[in-house]
Amino acid sequence: MDMATRLDLFIDVVQHGSFAKAADLRNLDRSVLSKQIKNLEDDLGIRLLNRSTRSLSLTDAGAEILKQAESVRELLANTQRLAESYHSEPKGLIKITGPTPFGYLYLTKAVNYFMKKYPDIHIRLYLDDLRSDIIGEQYDIAFRVGALSDSNLIAKKLADNPLAILASQSFIEEYGEPKTPEELMKLPAIIYNNGEFTMNKIDFCSAPGCGDMQTYTMKGRYKVNQAKAILSAAQDGIGYAVVPLFTLEKNIKELGLIPLLTNYKMPKTSGHIHAVYPHRNQTPIVKLFIETVQEIIGETPIWESYIDDYASMYK
Repeated sequence: MDMATRLDLFIDVVQHGSFAKAADLRNLDRSVLSKQIKNLEDDLGIRLLNRSTRSLSLTDAGAEILKQAESVRELLANTQRLAESYHSEPKGLIKITGPTPFGYLYLTKAVNYFMKKYPDIHIRLYLDDLRSDIIGEQYDIAFRVGALSDSNLIAKKLADNPLAILASQSFIEEYGEPKTPEELMKLPAIIYNNGEFTMNKIDFCSAPGCGDMQTYTMKGRYKVNQAKAILSAAQDGIGYAVVPLFTLEKNIKELGLIPLLTNYKMPKTSGHIHAVYPHRNQTPIVKLFIETVQEIIGETPIWESYIDDYASMYK
């Protein structure tokens, strides 16, 4: 067994906290696994693990070797993916992550297209509104909405992330249609919150057509981390909502929603939508998938057609 394989086994032992669990994962006898880790220590000339009858712990040297082992694992995995992606017919595994609403409406369509067109492609899609560790969890592509925080990643902008303030006719009948930001702030809001981020503030000009922005804080009893739940609550008149247009599935008229305060200037985008990946040299599979998502979105994003005459609003 070569050193790279032994280092890979070493990672499994550390991650699972025992030889028994790591051996089960690899379908090996515990004695075989233990021997391979001992051979690794002999080859390196250092002790990697402190062993007792009840627990394992890393030595100082083991902690440093673990970092190198993880780098070797990532390098080998990336090398395999790169080689697979250059076959005449695309093949191999691609791991993708993104936020739930964007993933449900757009990434799944791209995945379905890929699965049909490229029968040798394997895809793992993980949707979560909490941002995954792209490098640590070895994702090939992640899709991000809003500000980017990791400068070590390569980013390709796919679209703006435009916003609108929406409410149902029943909400307006109950509370009246607000004419100013101050009036809006007195009404119940449905607030997006995913643990990392709370979208409870809106920047408006103090009067239609002004230049200076003022920040207003929304108030509401309902906070939720799912876009579909926000839209459902807005449709039922629970409150008004600040909605990213990409979360809409159809024209707001069909949803029974009405845009509010459209004559007031506010930021029309909340950051952008990006595809991000950890390598400057895209593999062909990554490039193909990003291009597919862009085609599904459209160069002019399809969601901008879901509010009639949106281009003239919030200016």
